[in-house]
Amino acid sequence: MANNSRRNLYDAWNVQIRVIHALVIRELTTRFGRENIGFLWIMVEPLLFAGLVGLLWRLTRGQEEHGISIIAFVATGYIPITLFRHGVQRSVIVFTTNNSLLYHRQIKIVDFILARCIIEVLGCMMAYLFMGLVLVTVGEFPVPSDIGLFIAGWTLYALFCFSICLVIAPLSEMSEVMEKFIPVTTYVMIPFSGAFTMASWLTPGMRQYLLLSPFVNGMEMMRKGLWGDQVTAYYDAWNPLICSSILIIIGLILCRRVRRTLAVE
Repeated sequence: MANNSRRNLYDAWNVQIRVIHALVIRELTTRFGRENIGFLWIMVEPLLFAGLVGLLWRLTRGQEEHGISIIAFVATGYIPITLFRHGVQRSVIVFTTNNSLLYHRQIKIVDFILARCIIEVLGCMMAYLFMGLVLVTVGEFPVPSDIGLFIAGWTLYALFCFSICLVIAPLSEMSEVMEKFIPVTTYVMIPFSGAFTMASWLTPGMRQYLLLSPFVNGMEMMRKGLWGDQVTAYYDAWNPLICSSILIIIGLILCRRVRRTLAVE
């Protein structure tokens, strides 16, 4: 009996992996096509934004900020922000635009969100790696001091982004007002993202409130992993982990509620 249960679980897991893989390929083909550089645009898009913003800061604010390269600092903040913004934008009414696929019983509505978040995470990871390799060669980017801490910070940041998308996707299906309001929030949250400042640069009072943001904790971990002793970082890994867990539970409940009212074409 136990062996049969494990076998069934293994088969179900393999089916879901194939479903998500198929949805990722479908989304990439639909969004980027097969011409020019194709799916590589998922890397080029955040790379262009981060590069241009970093260059603008370099021209207006000088070569360094608090002793670290301003181009590297801005780029390491803007790429994660791009992950959040694109993930949220791609989650709006995602169920309605893909509801015809629900005819296949193996496909769950959560798979749509997961597939799109995977695409955004992979694109930003590729952009991060390419940018780092290029800037390291010209001395504008540090060799990571603690790669494990950096990966942990990136993972927590990406997990929190996914948890937000899991809540926003069903909410956008429930209310047209929410659908219009959501894009504004991607700009409002920038001051609370830690993208363009570090907690150690702030007064203790402001730092206390800023560290309530899961984004800031993940960002501080990433930058500490990159610059090591060159920077002073403040973070609590439990903050984004607990917040993500709560939002995932809420998101799954909302997704289940929306699925009951969603008409399959």
